[in-house]
Amino acid sequence: MGKLAIITGSGQGIGEGIAHRLAADGFAIAVADINPQTSKKVAKVLINKGFEAKDYVVDVANRSAVFKLVAQAVEDFGELAVFVNNAGIAFIDSIVDSDSEKIERLFDVNIKGTYWGIQAAATQLKKQGHGGRIINAASLASVEGSALQSAYSASKFAVRGLTQSAAKELAKDHITVNAYNPGIVRTAMRDTIDKKTAQIKGISIEEQQQNCLNEIYLGREGKPEDVAEVVAWFASDAAEYITGQSILVDGGMRFH
Repeated sequence: MGKLAIITGSGQGIGEGIAHRLAADGFAIAVADINPQTSKKVAKVLINKGFEAKDYVVDVANRSAVFKLVAQAVEDFGELAVFVNNAGIAFIDSIVDSDSEKIERLFDVNIKGTYWGIQAAATQLKKQGHGGRIINAASLASVEGSALQSAYSASKFAVRGLTQSAAKELAKDHITVNAYNPGIVRTAMRDTIDKKTAQIKGISIEEQQQNCLNEIYLGREGKPEDVAEVVAWFASDAAEYITGQSILVDGGMRFH
C-alpha cells in the first residue's frame, strides 16, 4: 500500500492537526484546502520539519476538482493510501431564518463534497488493487441533532449514512470507510459558531462557551490533536478490521 494521505480542509483547524499527525506516521501529505494561503503555510511547515508534503487548492463541492486533486497528488507522491474527507462548513441560525443559499452551499460542501471524495478515492484505490482507507468527518451533530444547526446536523447525519453505505460496498476491495465525530474543538469555525449562538440566545460569548463546557464530562474542550489521534488510528494497521464505524471524540458529551 502507498504512503500518500490526502486531507481536504487541512489548511487550518482539525485538518491541520490531522496533517501533522499522519506526517509523523510516515505519510506523504497532500494538504488540500480551498484557501491557497493556509494550505501553502501548512505544507511549508511540514516540509521544514522534514516531512513530505505539498499544497493543493480544491473546492470539494466541485466533483471534477476532487478527481483532479487525487490524480495530481498520486502523480506527485505515488499510490494513495488514505483519503480524509475533512473539509466542511457550518452556519448558525434557526430553521425558519436559515438562508437558502447558505443551506445549498453547506450541503454542496459537506454532503456532496464527501460523496465526491469517496468516489475519487475509491476509484483510485480500486485501480491500485490493494485496499486503503477512507476517513470522513462527521460530528457530534451527526449523532444527536443540534438546535440552531439544522442544516449542519442534517449534512453530518448524511455523512454517517454515506460512511456505512460505502463501507459495505468497498469491503470486498479491502477499502475501509470510517468517520470521526468531533464535539467542541477550539478552532476558527468554533469561534464563529459560539459568537453567533451567543448573539441569538442573548448571552455573552463567555457564557455560551461555559454552557458548552459544562456538558463535557472530561472538563475541557477538545484540541485538533485529540481528533487527529482517532484519524491516525483509523489509518493504521491496528484498525484494519474496523469499517463502517463512527467514533465520538467529544470528551464525554454524549454516550451512544
